[in-house]
Amino acid sequence: MTSGNDGMRSARSMLVAALAALAGNAWAAPPAVNASHAPATFIEALRPEPGRRPVVAVLALNDRTEMTDLLLPHAVLKRADVAEVHIVAPRAGTVKLFPALQIDGALSFERFAQRHPEGPDYIIVPAMERDDDPAVTTWLHQQAQRGAKVIGICSGARVVGRAGLLDGRRFSGHWYDRKTLLKRHPGSQHVPDQRYLIDRGVATSTGITASVPTMLALVEAIGGTVRAAAVAQELGVSAWGPTHDSARFGLSFSRGLAYVRQGAAFWLDERWQVDVHDGMDDIALALAADAWARTGRVRVEAASPSGAVQLRSGLRLLTHAPDDSPRLPLDNALKPVPQLDRTLCEIAARHGDARRDRVLLEMEYAGPEAPCP
Repeated sequence: MTSGNDGMRSARSMLVAALAALAGNAWAAPPAVNASHAPATFIEALRPEPGRRPVVAVLALNDRTEMTDLLLPHAVLKRADVAEVHIVAPRAGTVKLFPALQIDGALSFERFAQRHPEGPDYIIVPAMERDDDPAVTTWLHQQAQRGAKVIGICSGARVVGRAGLLDGRRFSGHWYDRKTLLKRHPGSQHVPDQRYLIDRGVATSTGITASVPTMLALVEAIGGTVRAAAVAQELGVSAWGPTHDSARFGLSFSRGLAYVRQGAAFWLDERWQVDVHDGMDDIALALAADAWARTGRVRVEAASPSGAVQLRSGLRLLTHAPDDSPRLPLDNALKPVPQLDRTLCEIAARHGDARRDRVLLEMEYAGPEAPCP
């Protein structure tokens, strides 16, 4: 289901950036912009209209959408049970994810319109390998014009921008995209040190792991603080505020050199399987598989002897037949974010701190608070 080249292709743009860093064009943090984005401001701006259950569309491109950017928001909102949530794509059916996995169950734009002619209240926009797909950007622009609140996750900000929704707005976004977004969108301003922010109905967030606090803030906006706290406890996090240290993320000369060296070892890739089953936690699966795949050393595919499985959120995950490939380690007793932290420790133990740091950089994650055992 997942191409053997997915992990290598997902790191291609980062390798290009690393080469630019070695040439003397390493990213430097932009001047600070005065940010008045307290959590209450973000949450208040996302409050739904009273008296109706909101509808959330998690937008997807059938041909490669970022795995955690899609699976985590969908699963968090389904778990919170504060809205009606759908995966929506140009075509009904399967969505190929990167750097791993494939799901089934997306609604086409036409089918979604039949169910919800008034359109969605919120649109979650993950990163997509192609950020300018005409069907995706046209639909997104139209729904925003009708009043839908838009939330770009990580490099989903590129898709949001292609839909004409970043011009003249403040934005967050993955550190790698900042120069591109500023160049593409006249009058836009990057706001550092904010995991998420909103400007006139268009929200953006930093790298992949920012989907956790961003979705908890949305849950709080829709369902209240108590509901958000309950979901946060299930995920294994204690806070979901917007504070972020942007200065920690970017490509220096030394990081660029490490990327080039690691990218040169593409022939060392291993094919791993992760055993999946009905009711499996989407979030823990996505975070762990994403982290391992981003080492540049592991290609991950889902395996089940019974064929496709239904994840906890209700999504159908397509699988391969099990074989004797190495198994991706998952501890079903761990909550999703502690599972990610354990995965990062396992990556360091197997591949070294440099590989772990590469994953932290790509996922824009500060890393475990506690030291690895």
